[in-house]
Parts: sequence; structure tokens; C-alpha cells
Amino acid sequence: MPAPFPPHPQDPLSPADPAAYWSRPASDLLLELGSSPQGLEPALAAQRLACAKMPSPARRGFVRLLFEQLRSPLVLILIFGACIALLVQDWLEALIILIIVACSALLGAWYEHRASQAIEQLRRRIAVKARVRRGGQVQEIPASEVVPGDVVELSAGSLIPADGVLLDARGCFASQGLLTGETFPVEKQPGTVPVHAALAERSNCLFMGSSLRSGSATLLVVRAAADSEFGHLSATLALRPPETEFERGLRHFGTLLLRVMLVITVLVLGANILLQRPTLDTLLFTVALAVGLSPELLPAILGITLARGAQRMSRAGVIVRHLNAIENLGAMNVLCTDKTGTLTRGVVCLDGALDIDGQPSSAVLRMAWLNAHLQTGLRNPLDEAIVAAAQQADDCRKLDEIPYDFTRKRLSVLVRQPDAAYPQTLTKGALETVLEVCTWVSDGTRETPLDASTLAAIRERYARWSGAGYRVLGLARKTLAAEADKAEEHGMTFVGFLLFFDPPEPGVQQTLAALHELGVQVKVITGDNRLVAQHVAEAVGIAVERVVTGSELAQMKDEALLNLAPRMALFAEVDPNQKERIILALQKTGHVVGFLGDGINDAPALHCADVGISVDNAVDVAKEAADFVLLKHDLDLLRQGIDEGRQTFANTLKYIFITTSANFGNMLSMAVASLFLPFLPLLAKQILLNNFLSDIPAVGIANDRVDREWQRMPHRWDLRMVRDFMIGFGLVSSLFDLLTFAVLLWFAGEVAELFRTGWFVESLLTEVLIIFVVRTWKPCWRSRPGRLLLGSSLAVIAVTLALPYSPLATWFGLVPLPPTLLLALLGISLLYAGSSELFKRVFYRHHQHPGGRARRQRGQVPPRRL
Repeated sequence: MPAPFPPHPQDPLSPADPAAYWSRPASDLLLELGSSPQGLEPALAAQRLACAKMPSPARRGFVRLLFEQLRSPLVLILIFGACIALLVQDWLEALIILIIVACSALLGAWYEHRASQAIEQLRRRIAVKARVRRGGQVQEIPASEVVPGDVVELSAGSLIPADGVLLDARGCFASQGLLTGETFPVEKQPGTVPVHAALAERSNCLFMGSSLRSGSATLLVVRAAADSEFGHLSATLALRPPETEFERGLRHFGTLLLRVMLVITVLVLGANILLQRPTLDTLLFTVALAVGLSPELLPAILGITLARGAQRMSRAGVIVRHLNAIENLGAMNVLCTDKTGTLTRGVVCLDGALDIDGQPSSAVLRMAWLNAHLQTGLRNPLDEAIVAAAQQADDCRKLDEIPYDFTRKRLSVLVRQPDAAYPQTLTKGALETVLEVCTWVSDGTRETPLDASTLAAIRERYARWSGAGYRVLGLARKTLAAEADKAEEHGMTFVGFLLFFDPPEPGVQQTLAALHELGVQVKVITGDNRLVAQHVAEAVGIAVERVVTGSELAQMKDEALLNLAPRMALFAEVDPNQKERIILALQKTGHVVGFLGDGINDAPALHCADVGISVDNAVDVAKEAADFVLLKHDLDLLRQGIDEGRQTFANTLKYIFITTSANFGNMLSMAVASLFLPFLPLLAKQILLNNFLSDIPAVGIANDRVDREWQRMPHRWDLRMVRDFMIGFGLVSSLFDLLTFAVLLWFAGEVAELFRTGWFVESLLTEVLIIFVVRTWKPCWRSRPGRLLLGSSLAVIAVTLALPYSPLATWFGLVPLPPTLLLALLGISLLYAGSSELFKRVFYRHHQHPGGRARRQRGQVPPRRL
């Protein structure tokens, strides 16, 4: 016997959580939870919500972000250095180090805080909803607000918002592989199961985190939020989305920097110890040298760059669900999409309800209306078009339903009409699948066997209408015995056709041409028949060499598909698994693949694509699987999103290129100089101040302009190029540093303060000037920088020139520079900028920049790695 419920508490706001609820009758559960088939009372639901919410991740407020900045290993090294200075009572050195650390942390935390706030606002716009009964009324609420005792209405494509038992179900199949590991959807129906039934055996339950694959259901919520099976799983496992290519590139980039940093610091520390330099100064110098090589503002710059990109995309109508997917959107060079609502307007109209001879028929229209109006499974535009086109009297009683699924491709309802002696099964669906269950045909007056000649005539009409761009469904009926209460799909009578028309989207040809200019090849992957798909594709200007059908794919080996998929533009009559297979084949040939889908059958493809894209009115499971959500079903929004993705990626790479090349050159020069100078070339506090000031203009990179030539091609992360850029430009910088050393030794001799001040000014000037050289592949004078970048750079130059003459100079060990030395340093800085411009041309010629002569044919090859 199952264990009884714990006694129901006096306070109904804290319902008893029954053990083994799956073994109890639904009526008992309703009583225990203080609910009814009409749902909870609104007041009770509102009060119960406070103790039922899923504990959300701790909000990353400003204080937490600040501590995260201070927790960085590099910052901890600096703090360690400051502590050493305090121990030896070098108060000024320690204070300066701590002030610079605090300023850097505040700057990074402020930008990350702004970015996180903006993203949270965007994500709230596309929160998953649930349809619940409250006080007998159906309401749509955020899924996170569902509480125990709620009665939830579900249809195909719904995400299950909580754990519970079924009160009612029709053709209900659920995908719950996340919890049970099952590959295929499992059937669910009301009832009870044994108390010891395992999770996969609880056929009367639905669980949070799963989704309804087909049919419809009414769910009584028993466990919500953290009390659900999914909540327990989330509490024990730290799940995170798969690492994107951009994240993987950043990780490898960090590893590269650590290796270079380790080698330089160990060599410098060892050499200076052998030269018997002051221990404290040497240690602080080495620590500052290591920190100076790192782009410590990269997390903040990356966060604000991605957030600004997401905000701009939201204004264009594209909501970003996963920030790091923005880079993948910019790198995308193949877009796979269905035709409905993207290539076509998505406003489907019923153009005709015809008998088997192709003549309009009111009887066929009546049967189609009953089928569409009475079905309770997956709502779709075709059913909505039928209901809108035929206002009929709702005087029939539905007895049973076999919901639509993507294997049968048909939908049946069993109805009893008031003027009929016997109930009828009415079936509509894809023509071939309807004909499979038909043995008779009706011309409106009599029924005859469905012979070969009649079948050929039906298929000939179907081909003609499909070739003209119509979506054609078949309609069949079967009269059952008077006592029948189950629909049957065999021995049916074919009665006619339903013709739908969805005209091409105005302006879609121009959008496709713009995508082609961006290096993005569009492929149509649809479940519609090949003739309709080919007609639509050709009408919008897509060149169709041949149509690859689902039946061909079923017979095709993976090796053949790898060769075929990149060359074909149209795949028709495919099932959900074949969509996923096509995308995987494109990925294996080196392409970055986006998939645009909005249905249940699109979820597998959205999961496996590099860029999953859905729309705001898509089913829940499709939106949840997507990286981006379009607020309108419009390909032009996607084109704008690609522009934003490429701009965001470009500005992120700019910061990495600028900081690593300049920092590497300066650190290398200081390491070398420390070996032959009788004093340290810069003090630790000067290195840190230099690094801090040079980072200020980098903040403006997030809003910098991007060359249009860059945006015309897809790009990908390439660590080899970053490494070559860092080393190449770093060596150019070091050559001019050696020239600077010679000039400084000529003017300053062994006056350490004058030497350090001169090099502090020169190195900071060159770091700012190199920004304008590196930020564009074109000649720097032909590419306008953003206003914030230009303004902050000029401000830092002014501060750099004024600092040696200010009262703060003594704090940082700086002294005024003679005018002749200052002019010489300015000349060296300008000469360095000119030489870097020349080196940039050589570098990009080798690496095939967007304007180079090795421009690739757009859309036909994988994107160029950068």
C-alpha cells in the first residue's frame, strides 16, 4: 500500500508535499493541494508563490562584481606586492599600487554591472509563459510563477513548468530525455502507477524541464521549482552551456599569455637577482611586468561590447539569449531556414476546398472546418486559415482525437454530427499519408474503390497545384459503428483537397542578395513537398540545382551527404532528424551554420546548430533551444543581427590586438633594459600607472566604428594570427624602444628619474597612437574612429604630457622633461606610428585582409579565421 499523505497543515499556503504522489488518485491530490479542476483561487496562488519560486542565481550586483575583479590572479599578485611594500614600510609605493588596483577594479565592475543590467532586461522580454487555470479562468503567466496546486493547460511544443500528474491527456507524448536519458518521446496518460515506479516508469506524470512532443494535456502541479526533479538535478550539478568557439579561443589566448608571462618574469627575476639589484624593487618590478602584459580590462571590455551589441540588436528586433553566441552569428556563413514566414509572408490563406475533380465543395469545407476547429493538439497556421475561412455552426460533439505527429503527418478527429446516425472519423494531412489509409474515393454522391487510374489522377492534380506554389492537403472520412468511441485511420474514403497559398515575402529577394554580399549562403530545409518548395525558392531568386528529398537522405550515407550538403540549396520533405543530420554535415565541412526555426520539429536542429534562431511566437521548446529570438519573422532582422555580430567581434579583437601588441613590446623592452641598465627602467608604480592610463581609451573600443569591408565577410577566431600580431607588432615596438633608450641615455646619462620619465611618456604615447593604426586594416587616416575612442585617447595624451610637470609627479617618481628631449620623444612616437602602418600592410597582405587580393568567393567556402 502506498504511504498516506502527511496530515494536511492548517495553513493552506504550505501544501503538504506528498511522497509517491504518482501512486495517488488525482482527486486525492486536488484535495490535499487545496485545488480543483478549475485551478487555484488567485489570492491563494499569489500567497503561495513566495515559498515556491525556484531559487534564482545570486544577482551579480555591483559589490559582487567588484570583488570578482579583485579575485583575479593578476590582481591578487598586485595586492601581494603591495603587502610586501607595507611590510618594509614603503607606504607610498603600497598606496599607489592599491589606488591603481582599486581604480581598475571599479572601472571593470562598473562596465560589467551596466552590461548585466541591460542583458537581464532583454531576457525578461522573452520569458517562457504557462497557461494556468486560476479561479476557473485561463491565464498566461511566467512559467517561474507556477505553484503547487496550479492546473496547467499544455499543448504540443509546451515546456513543462513543474512536476505533476495528468488530469487529462489526448495523444500526449513527452520528451523527457534530459531527466531519464530516453531517446524517443514517451506516451503519457492519466491514472496511477505503483509507488516504487522509477522516474521513467511514471507514465501519469510530466516533469519540469521536459516538453510536450504531441497532443494536449491538463497537468495538476504537485512539485514546483526547487522541489521538482529538475530542481534537485540543478542543485547537484553545475550545468553550463557548451563552450562556444569564441570562448575556446579566449581560453587558449589566456594560456598563451600565461606562458609568455611566465617565461619573461622568471628570466627577469633571475637575472636581476644575479645582478644583485634591490630585492623589493626587483620583486615589485617583476610583478608589475607580469601584470603589464595582461589585458586586465578584457572581461569588462568583452562584457560591455557584447552587451552594447545585444542592446543594438534588441532595438533592431533581435533578442540575444546567449551573449557569447554573438560571435558565432558574425562568423555564420550558412543559414538554414524553413520557407514559411521567412521566404514567404507566413500568412497562410485557404484558397480552396475542392472535391476529387478539382471543383469547389461545401461538404469538403465543412469536414475540414470540423477537423481544424475541434482538434486540441498543436495549433498551426493551416488550421487557423481553415477556421477563419469557414464560419460554421458548432453543433457537433467530438468523441476522440488522434493528434498530429511528424511521423504520420496527419490529424484525425471522431465527431458525431446532429443529423448523422453514426459518428465519423475526419482526417486531414499530407496527401500521400492520407492516401495511405484510404481504400475508397467519393465524388460527392457515391463511393468507389480507389483504383490505380483514380490515384494517378489525384496525384496529377496535386503535382500541378504544387508546381504553382500551393500547399496541398488531403481530406478523408470514415463512418464508424454507432457505439464507436475511438477514431480509426484505415479503410477510409478520400473526399478532396485543401489548397493553401502563402505568397513570397515582399523584399525577400533584396534581403537574400544582402546576405549573399555578407558571405552568407541561404539553404532551405523544409518538410513541405518538393514541388512547392522549389516553386517558392525559385520565386525568391534562390538557384536550385536539384531538390534533395527526405527519402533520398534516408538512403544516403554520411560520406555522400558531406559532399552534397555544401553544394545544395534546397532540401524538401525532410523530418526533424534529417534536419539535424544536414546541419552536422555542414559543420563537419568547416562551415558555421545558423538555423532559423519555430516549431517542435525544429528543436533538434536548433540545439546542434552553431547559431540557433527562433521567433517570438514560436513554441516554447524552440525558443528555449535558440540563441537568438527574432521579434518578427523577418530575414532582414537577421541580416542586421549579422552586422551587429561582426561589429561586436571586430571590436573585441581590436582590444586584444592593441593591448597585447603594445604591452608585449613594452614588457619585452623593459625586460631587456633591466639587464644592462644600472637601474630598473621603470618602477612598479610607473608600470601600473602606464598600464592603467593606456586602458582608458580601450573602453571606447566597445562603441568604435567598424570598417564596412570587415563586415562583408564572416570571420572566426584564429589564435595563430593573434600570436603573430602580438609578436610582430611587439618587435616593431621594441625596436623603437631601443632607439628611445639610446636617445634617453644620450640626454639623461645615468639620471634614473629622467630616464624613467622619458620612457614613461614615450611608451604611453606609442600605446595610444598604435590604437589608431591597429583598429583598422585600412590606412588609419581613411577610417574614422568612434567619438569616445578619439576623445579619451586625446585626453590620455594630454594627461601624459602634463603629468611630469604636475604636483603628482613626485608621487610617481617623475620629473620635468627638457623641451628638446620632449620633442625628440614626440618625433620617435610619430615615426613609430608610421612604421607600424607600413608593417600593418605587410602583415595583412600575408594574412589576407578583407580588402586583399585573395578575397574568397562569398558563401561557397568556410569563413576566414581571424
